[in-house]
Amino acid sequence: MATARANIGQARAELSSAWLSTFLADHSKSARLLVASVKPEDRLEFARRVTIHVIRSYWQEIRARSSRPWPLRELPFELEHSDLTLHAEPLADAVGRVAARLSVEDASYIIGSLYTGMMPARLRAQQGAYYTPPALCERLLDLASDAGVDWRSARVLDPASGGGAFLVAAARRMAAGLESLPANNSLTHIQRHLHGFELDPFAGWMAQVFVDATLDPLYGDAGNRLRPVVRAVDALEQTPESDRYDLVVGNPPYGRVRLTPSMRDRFRRSLFGHANLYGVFTDLALRFAKPGGAIAYVTPTSFLAGEYFKALRGLLGREAPPVCIDFVGARKGVFADVLQETVLSVFRRGDGRADASVHHIFPDSNGCIEKTATGSFTLPEVPEQPWLVPRTKSQFGLVRQLEQFPCRLADYGYCVSTGPLVWNRHKTGLRQQAGKGRFPLVWAESVRPDGTFEFRARKRNHQPYFAPTPRENWVVTDFACVLVQRTTAKEQSRRLIAAELPESFLDEHRAVVIENHLNMIKPTNGAPKVRQTVLAALLNTEAVDQAFRCISGSVAVSAYELEALPLPPPDSLGEVEALVASRAGRPSIEQAVNRLYAYEDS
Repeated sequence: MATARANIGQARAELSSAWLSTFLADHSKSARLLVASVKPEDRLEFARRVTIHVIRSYWQEIRARSSRPWPLRELPFELEHSDLTLHAEPLADAVGRVAARLSVEDASYIIGSLYTGMMPARLRAQQGAYYTPPALCERLLDLASDAGVDWRSARVLDPASGGGAFLVAAARRMAAGLESLPANNSLTHIQRHLHGFELDPFAGWMAQVFVDATLDPLYGDAGNRLRPVVRAVDALEQTPESDRYDLVVGNPPYGRVRLTPSMRDRFRRSLFGHANLYGVFTDLALRFAKPGGAIAYVTPTSFLAGEYFKALRGLLGREAPPVCIDFVGARKGVFADVLQETVLSVFRRGDGRADASVHHIFPDSNGCIEKTATGSFTLPEVPEQPWLVPRTKSQFGLVRQLEQFPCRLADYGYCVSTGPLVWNRHKTGLRQQAGKGRFPLVWAESVRPDGTFEFRARKRNHQPYFAPTPRENWVVTDFACVLVQRTTAKEQSRRLIAAELPESFLDEHRAVVIENHLNMIKPTNGAPKVRQTVLAALLNTEAVDQAFRCISGSVAVSAYELEALPLPPPDSLGEVEALVASRAGRPSIEQAVNRLYAYEDS
C-alpha cells in the first residue's frame, strides 16, 4: 500500500510538472505561448485537439492493462483533424501517459482542467467550466450518503456534468454496491440509474470516456459496455419525467445570466432581480429530485445571505431544507483560476425544518480533507431572510444568541444606502484642489481600520475633491452618517470597518460626496434611538464582526446584509453608551459588547 501511494505521489508530481509548467496560462510561459499562437476564434478547436490527443494517449495506456480493451468512444461531432505543433504533441502524449498512472478521478480532473484552462476565457465563463477537485467530489458524495442516499438503488443525475467528476465517482460507488450481482445485471442497473446533462458536447464526451475507464473491470466481466449516460443538452430546457431522482448532484455553473422571457417565467419562483446560473440550477434540481430525494451541490456561498437569492432561500426552506453544509476553508487554490468562497450543501426534498450540521473543511495538496465540526443552525422563521450559519466553533454559541435578538438597524432608527458616486462614470468632476462648488470626495480609504475617519485620497486615481454639475447635486451628502467599507474579505482581521462621518467635518465643508465603495448608515426620521457614535463603536467590535461573518456569503458588505444583521435592543446598550461617552478604550467597549452577545473571543 505504501509503495502504491508513493507511485501515485510520484505520478502526481510528474503530471504537475508537465501540466502546470506547460499548459496553464497563468502558471506557464510555455502555455501562454501555445495559446497565444492560436487565433482567438480557433482556440476552442485548438483546446479540443490538444485534449483529444491527451485522451488518446491516456486511453492507449489504460487499454494495455485491460482484460478486454474497448475502443475509445467516438466523438459526438466532426472535428477537423490536424497535427499539433512540435511543442504541443509530445507534451500532450506525456500528460496522457502519466494521467493513466493516476486514479480515474484524478486523471479526469487533470485532463478536464487542461481543456477548460485552454478554452477562450469568455466562453469558459459563460459555461461556468470550472471542474471540481476529486477530494471535494468524494466529500460531497459522502455527505449525500449520510443524508440517506443508497448507492445500490439510487437514481442519480448530474445536470451540469462537465468532464464527469461526479458521474465517475457515482459510477464507482454504484459498481461497488452491486458487486454481488452478475456483471451484466450491474451494468443494466447503472444504465438506468446514472445520467448526466452537459451543454458542451465535447465535455460530455470526456465524461463518458472517464465513466468507461471507471467501469472497465465490469465491462470486461460482462463483455459489454454502457450506452452513453451523458446527454448533450441544455439542462435548463429539460423537463423531469415521472421517475425522478434520489440524488441530483454536481457543481453547477455560476455567474449572472440574462434569461429569455420564457426561461425567466419558468424559474420565476426562485428569482429576485438578477438571475445567477447556480441559483437557477438549484431550482432545476428541486424539479428533478423526488420527494425524500437529496440535492448535493458545490456552489458559491452567496446564496446564504445575498438579496438576489432571497426567493431561492424561501423556496429551499419550504421544499428542501438543508441537511448539512461544509464551508471550504480556502478561497484560492481550490478551483483552477477561481477566487471564490465555496460551500458544499446537501438539501432533502420534503423534510421538515431541523437543525443542519455545519463543518469547515480544508483540502490539502495530497487530495485529503481535514474537517472540523462548527455546530449547527436552524433556518429563520421567514427562510427568505439571510441564514445565520456558524463558520467556526466559537461562532456556534454566538449564532444561538443572535437568533434571540429581535432588533435590526431599522429598530435603531437607521437605513442603509450605497455611496452615490461611481467615480469612473464621473471622471470629469474629479479635482485635486479645493475650490468654489467643490466638495470633499470621501473614499473607502478614509474609513480607517481602527474605526476612525481620516479625510484622505492617496490611492491610485483617487482625487480629494469633486465638482458636481447642477444635474449631479444628487451625489452631495449634507448630513452626518456612519460609513462602512463595502468590500472586505474573510481573510481580513475585520469584515466590518466603520467610522462616523464627523459633524465637525460637515460644518467645515458644508457637504461631502461619498464614493460607491462605502455604505452610508443614515437616520430615517428624526433622532435615532442609538447615537451614531455608539453605533459606529458597536459595529467595530469583534462580536459584531463575527456576527456579520455568520451572515455574509461574499466579499461584499451589502446594504441588505447590514440591514439584516441581528442587534441587541437599544435599551440594552446603556453600558456601551456610557463607555463611548467617557471615551473609554476599545478593550472596555469590546468586553461590554461581548457580554451582550454572550461571545467569548477565541
